[in-house]
Amino acid sequence: MRHVQLRAFHAVALAGGFSRAADALRLTQPAISDQVRKLEAEYDVLLFDRGHRQVTLTEQGARLLDITRRLFSAEEEAQALLGERRALTAGTLRIAADSALHVLHVLGAFRTRHPTVAVKVTAGNTQQVIAALNAWEADVGVVGEVADEAGMEVLRLNETPLVAFAARSHPVATRTNLSLAELAAQPLVLREPASKTRRKLEEAAARTGLTLNTAIEAEGREAVREIVAAGAGVGVVAQAEFGADPRLVAIPLTDADMTMEEALVCLSERAQGRLIRAFMDLAAGG
Repeated sequence: MRHVQLRAFHAVALAGGFSRAADALRLTQPAISDQVRKLEAEYDVLLFDRGHRQVTLTEQGARLLDITRRLFSAEEEAQALLGERRALTAGTLRIAADSALHVLHVLGAFRTRHPTVAVKVTAGNTQQVIAALNAWEADVGVVGEVADEAGMEVLRLNETPLVAFAARSHPVATRTNLSLAELAAQPLVLREPASKTRRKLEEAAARTGLTLNTAIEAEGREAVREIVAAGAGVGVVAQAEFGADPRLVAIPLTDADMTMEEALVCLSERAQGRLIRAFMDLAAGG
């Protein structure tokens, strides 16, 4: 067994495919496939079920992944320890966020303290953020209402109600508030089904027997904002994420107890990495 074979297996298991693993390790797909095949042949074991469109772990593969997670986490800790004098003066912190608005103050403080560390921010819904963390494609994540769960360090940031919003030219823009029933009757512009905001709204509507009038479904918060600003319907957003946009008006909801809690999360096994720990501690007020 060679380290390079375990590394190849680990990358494929996390990425869910050979080509994505090759991209992550900056190798060719044949090279990754060859290392995994050699590992399987040496121990006469099948680690992946190779379907036409996807690769899934076998039972033995899943057990090996539990071991390689610990192995490469320990390796990363060793590298961080040996390089700790330069760990906070170089490198890249990767943040995946359903809304970066909730950590803008932390980003500013982090950049002030560590100006030579690069920061990369990517957007996605909560499900996509968690997937990026588990695949080690992101170091920390900003998500809506993540439950305390094994394998995650969770720092709660804030909790705000959901509000409706519309273009200033829209008929409901003059309203001081809306009931859930009144909102449900409007042509709604909603995010993709995996969105926590949409799920909250749908659950509230279901509890009261209402049917939502979903006129347009759009991928991502910015797409929803632009469609609503064009007057095509009414959107729903957490109040803290509404921001300042002169084209739009926020409208409180009167009879719906819908709140969105945002949290900063990272994998517990990676929480002591120097860059991750520095960012989490800053967010916690450290």
